[in-house]
Amino acid sequence: MQLPVYLDYAATTPVDPLVAKRMSECLSLGGVFANPASRSHIYGWQAEQEVETARRHVADLLSCDPREIVWTSGATEADNLAIKGAAEFYSNRGRHIVTSCIEHKAVLDSCRHLESRGFDVSYLRPDADGLISAEQLNRAIRSDTILVSLMHVNNEIGSAHDLHSLGAVTRDRGVLFHVDAAQSVGKLPIDLSATNIDLMSLSAHKVYGPKGVGALFVRREPRVDLVAQMHGGGHERGMRSGTLPTHQLVGMGEAFRLVGELIGEETARLTELRSLFLDSLAALPGWQLHGHKTQCVPGIMNVGFSGVDGESLLMSLRQLAVSSGSACMSATLEPSYVLRGIGVSDEFAQSALRVSIGRFTTRADIETAVIAIINNVRQLRKLTAVF
Repeated sequence: MQLPVYLDYAATTPVDPLVAKRMSECLSLGGVFANPASRSHIYGWQAEQEVETARRHVADLLSCDPREIVWTSGATEADNLAIKGAAEFYSNRGRHIVTSCIEHKAVLDSCRHLESRGFDVSYLRPDADGLISAEQLNRAIRSDTILVSLMHVNNEIGSAHDLHSLGAVTRDRGVLFHVDAAQSVGKLPIDLSATNIDLMSLSAHKVYGPKGVGALFVRREPRVDLVAQMHGGGHERGMRSGTLPTHQLVGMGEAFRLVGELIGEETARLTELRSLFLDSLAALPGWQLHGHKTQCVPGIMNVGFSGVDGESLLMSLRQLAVSSGSACMSATLEPSYVLRGIGVSDEFAQSALRVSIGRFTTRADIETAVIAIINNVRQLRKLTAVF
């Protein structure tokens, strides 16, 4: 059986072989398998050293202090810790939070939870490209605002916020700025030493690392405090209790180290493949690209087609592994709330495909995808007498 071409890198990436090798060295008795908190013997010391080396790899990619990296089980937990932890700690200053209506569900659901606890949340509507401007953000901040949470890169359309301009607003207004960077790390340069970001959520499995591990950047100067959401042992300087999974953290560290070395090369290659995909679709009438054309990551392309039922299109593309939007929303047949949030019509939102490419995508994969999409869209339109 021939497997379909994998074009769903925004949902998850395969673990890089070099990452898998490093992880395998931290699993069995002959490797560095111990509990990093076991400081009474050499096994624990070795594990702790590996974990701290991994922490430094993550920090180096972001240009921050390793002490500002707090390990979590993934970006979802990091989002929860950042938003709930900050809201609870600073609730005496105010109870207003600003976010957007197209954030990841980990952010939106955390905000909904806080609303049930008496917090007031403003959900900003982005422009047609999926972006919030500095002026729009400035207007939304009130005297009782304590936190702004906006993602760097949208997971469905790939549009990228200008973090420098947004961070300048939040710092000037004395408000904490949280950024979900799960989709941007390793794809766009991030320099936390030169950007006014207070909290940043990170994930390993979006950059060829393992699932089940991530981190939260928590700025030390100016100091940011959080109320822990996980209790039991006081690990990670009291912010996140739980035995550290040495092999997972080593995998994340190695993935971040590798992507730091390859980011320039990969960006150029993915930009070329993106152009090939979009230029080749020009042979087909009645389609549109969702999201900003240039202020984006090259690996995420969201395209909609007129005159086509989305479910039928997705089911017909058996030779491709693509999605209709975010992986966490793939069970619903409703049009994407992200596309609706940027004003895409129901016709195009219902038929949208997210094609996301990455490290192991080839030119042949793109050519296969374009042929399959064009042929299937044409066939489905014949059935409905469109075009």
